[in-house]
Amino acid sequence: MKKFLKKILRKNNLKYIPLVIFSLILSVSIYINREFNSATFEQLLYTLNSAEGTSISAIYEGIIFTILLTIICTLIFSFIFYKAKKKYVLKTKIKNKSFNIQIYPFNILNNHFVISNIIIIVIMLIATNNNIGFSTYLNDQLNPSTLFDEHYVDPGKTKLTFPEEKRNLIYIFVESLESTNLSSKNGGTQKQSYIPELEEIALENINFSNDKNLGGALPVNGTGWTVSAMVAHTAGIPLKTTFGANDYKDRGSGFLPGAVSLGDILKENGYHNYLLIGSDAKFGNRNEYFEQHGEYEIHDYEYAKEMDLIPEDYFVWWGYEDKKLFDFAKTELTEISKNDEPFNFTMLTADTHFTDGYVDESCEEPFNNKYANSFNCSSSMIGKFISWIKKQDFYDNTTIVIAGDHLTMQTNFYNKISDKFYDRTIYNAFINADAKATNTKNRTFSSMDLFPTTLASLGVEIKGNRLGLGTNLFSNKKTVIEEMGYDKFSDEVSRKSEYYNNNILNKTVKK
Repeated sequence: MKKFLKKILRKNNLKYIPLVIFSLILSVSIYINREFNSATFEQLLYTLNSAEGTSISAIYEGIIFTILLTIICTLIFSFIFYKAKKKYVLKTKIKNKSFNIQIYPFNILNNHFVISNIIIIVIMLIATNNNIGFSTYLNDQLNPSTLFDEHYVDPGKTKLTFPEEKRNLIYIFVESLESTNLSSKNGGTQKQSYIPELEEIALENINFSNDKNLGGALPVNGTGWTVSAMVAHTAGIPLKTTFGANDYKDRGSGFLPGAVSLGDILKENGYHNYLLIGSDAKFGNRNEYFEQHGEYEIHDYEYAKEMDLIPEDYFVWWGYEDKKLFDFAKTELTEISKNDEPFNFTMLTADTHFTDGYVDESCEEPFNNKYANSFNCSSSMIGKFISWIKKQDFYDNTTIVIAGDHLTMQTNFYNKISDKFYDRTIYNAFINADAKATNTKNRTFSSMDLFPTTLASLGVEIKGNRLGLGTNLFSNKKTVIEEMGYDKFSDEVSRKSEYYNNNILNKTVKK
């Protein structure tokens, strides 16, 4: 073993270490681009600081992919430089005369090893940047925006008038649910709807759309992964990070201490907030956000084990599957509906998470694509769950919101969309809302607009019809995106905001 290590660590071999390191970096960036094609550097920065609770299968897949690709890249470079020392003879004929030409195809690499290393490393860095978008993030940080200064409406300083009889809220976040999965005749891209029950729900209830058919919210930066989407839906702001201030866990000032969320508002008005998820709430620091904003009672994967709802060693997909999630939800709703206080029961599904989703054994598989079947299965479960709710005594005084958290990151799933001008949007449906919508079609909005819209669906009057960067879609007031234009708004959201950093991200809250 000692002889082997000495051989590996010889001076001649040590010079390959930089290539190995950068091969690893390149491999990681390729994996990120492959699996998180729509991910921004800001998302990656946040995720690296809050990876606790990640799916084991996702971790294993990433490790295996990057190690194998790193080995392949290293072998290729080793082969090139090794062959640079070899001589090659090319035999050829010119005018019936034979010639032996000695060639050195990689000799320049061997003679200028340092320069060759630098060139290869530069190429790797350029490729890595293209994969993770660091230069775009850096440019956004160096060119601050005044979006928040000019358009942010502080929910804590806005007059909100609740109805005398407060309505319950059931908010169902559906992982990666897009209107893209609907049938083409109703605004989606599929010949046969992947989500027939959810399509019917959107048709029969209120669906805010970006066009004349069923549609949804347009994606904007800072809202494209689960915890950021939940913040956008419930606080009307993106989740932004900065170097040196992006660790949301156990920060002295807390998780977005300057934000006022749906949970905060409902808690202040006598609601009891609940969060039910089948994964570990610590992933993405979701527990920090919901505990600090509304004192949610969190029932997650770890809670299920503690309460003996599942065995101690049970682990499926991201924790436990959605079939159990809906069963647990029925039990909990039956119990909490007996209380005198109104409730906000928020849930998050996981079966339709990339890669390829999870298909429960109880579901049919009508499509020849696993991911399509996972959406179809989820739609069936949600349809049955909504039917169950409608039979309960508490339904008449309950508003239900079903919304995709964000677009799926498995973007290659939609590579075959024929319409190049089709906009992928995030699904939404409002059931039994205590508000009338006068303009649900051809709206340009993001998931941040669902924050005030959800309050309005509970019969809450909002002075000015704006909260955070969101606009109440039940009103005729234009959204910030409609006023500014989608491209301009997206650009402004991506950039650094001093107002956000000082008043929302790092605000010192007086106790």
